[in-house]
Amino acid sequence: MLRAVKGLRGLATYLTRNALENGSLTDGARMANTDTSYSSLDAFRAVARPIMWTIFVFSMAVNALMLTAPLYMLQVYDRVLGSRSEETLLALSILVLFLMTMMGVLDYLRGRVSARVGAQLQDGLDARVFSAELKRARQSGQTQTGLQDLEAVQRLMASPVFLSLFDLPWTPLFLAAIFVFHPWLGWLALSGGGVLIALALLNQRRNRAPLREAAAAARTAEITALGLQNEAELVRSLGMQSSVFARWRQERKASLALAMQASDGVGGYTTATKTLRMVLQSAMLGLGAYLVLQNQLTAGAMIAASILLGRALAPIEQVIGQWAAVDRARAGWSGLVELLEAVPEEAPRLPLPRPSAALNVHQLSLVPPGDTTPVLRGVSFALRPGEAVGVIGSSGAGKSSLARAVIGVWPPSGGQIRLDHASLDQFDGDVLGRLIGYLPQRVALFPGTIAENIARLDPGADPEAIVAAAKRADAHEMILRQPLGYDTPTAGPQARLSGGQIQRVGLARALYGDPVLLVLDEPNANLDHDGSQALNRAVRDMTASGGAALIMAHRPAAIEVCDKLLMLEGGQVRMFGPREEVLRKTVLNHADLQSTQAMPGRVAVDEKPWAEVAS
Repeated sequence: MLRAVKGLRGLATYLTRNALENGSLTDGARMANTDTSYSSLDAFRAVARPIMWTIFVFSMAVNALMLTAPLYMLQVYDRVLGSRSEETLLALSILVLFLMTMMGVLDYLRGRVSARVGAQLQDGLDARVFSAELKRARQSGQTQTGLQDLEAVQRLMASPVFLSLFDLPWTPLFLAAIFVFHPWLGWLALSGGGVLIALALLNQRRNRAPLREAAAAARTAEITALGLQNEAELVRSLGMQSSVFARWRQERKASLALAMQASDGVGGYTTATKTLRMVLQSAMLGLGAYLVLQNQLTAGAMIAASILLGRALAPIEQVIGQWAAVDRARAGWSGLVELLEAVPEEAPRLPLPRPSAALNVHQLSLVPPGDTTPVLRGVSFALRPGEAVGVIGSSGAGKSSLARAVIGVWPPSGGQIRLDHASLDQFDGDVLGRLIGYLPQRVALFPGTIAENIARLDPGADPEAIVAAAKRADAHEMILRQPLGYDTPTAGPQARLSGGQIQRVGLARALYGDPVLLVLDEPNANLDHDGSQALNRAVRDMTASGGAALIMAHRPAAIEVCDKLLMLEGGQVRMFGPREEVLRKTVLNHADLQSTQAMPGRVAVDEKPWAEVAS
């Protein structure tokens, strides 16, 4: 018996290895070291199809061995008890023990295989879905759920209800076997199975919408809670804790109400299914007993028919009871299909040589993702190596939108943006990110250390390059003054960086990897005088080494090192030229002039009017 068990296990291992020899799906220890990825769901299907057939073959064997118990009962009642043969009972018992052991081993192995198929699905599509989510979020401006959909499918494939779906096709076989004992028993089982299938279909139809609404409401409440936790200090400082709790509690109650409604609906069908199955099994015994009394059936056949009925209806009952997981996985699969079809995989690009810092923007028009109104119209300018161009204008003029277009986050609706004669879409996204250093208006540091954030979370980052970037941003000494230096956490209770320090770490991150172009959006918004001077030195070093800088400025100190100025007004270019010329033509705001003249003793660069900066 042990030799047979080892043989079956070896067969299972051989089948799974050969079916996924190119997909690297073996055991759990090896799967953690695989790096298999799929470009689409079709690519995964092609690899997983042989494994699904393996699971089908195992399921066929398991369901065939399920006949062992009823046949054993039939032989015991009809032969052993009649002949009173202990030898026959012993032989039958040994045979049944062996067959049931084989059934258990095969059932265990198919569970292992299905769980690994689900894990391989998630592991192989993580990168594809993750990148598609990011691209779709940039295009639509909405939060995507592709990774949650992928996890829902994986959870279903690792659950017992997934194997029940493979057992469902064998339900007619068990019902047909009952017909062999007696037609009346067969018709009773068939009618009961029909009612259960009808309940399953009704369960699917009635509860699909409530289950999805409950899941959507739960996600909304979770997103709200995460957003409030990220702004915990602001909530506490403004005395908003009660208000935000009331807002979250309202969403939470709506989510719980929908969850209870869906649970009640599914629970009602689950209870009805379980009750009906018990009634059917009792009815089967009762009808069988009547047929035994009429000498139309043996006692062994009566017991065997009852066991077969339970086995035939068990998959239906389990699918109905776990319908929430099945429906969530179905919705997740549909969501994955829609996401991956809407965001096709980008074709590999030919690696281009390192470009020069020549940026040409020609007739750029830009419509933000998810919007229909253009924020930039007909913007044209050129940035040469060794130059720094400042972009000025009032709030809402389109400065930050121009920055997002230049770094390739928002694709142009019209016109062109070229870096050293190559359009931005000719560069791979990660390559372009290393060529253009970006400091956003609101700097966000990722969970990790200061060093990891400067290195952009690159696990193979060169420590010398990290320190060099920090020194170029004049942040090295500031970082060394932190409790753990470069290993100081940027999130959690040990995070103690101020707004200005975060901005300087963000500048070091933008300078990491020696980019050819810097795009700085309001870079000195949180900097003091020393920080502004450090920023200017970094820009000077950048242009002196042949790089270029594009600075979106709202304060005069940010354009102190700029060679040219681009003035935006209403999304259009109002002026572009040498800094002094643009400043002379700029009409200063009267209120700003008065506030500056009222404080003649303050000489910080940030408080000089635009005209003084030009001189």
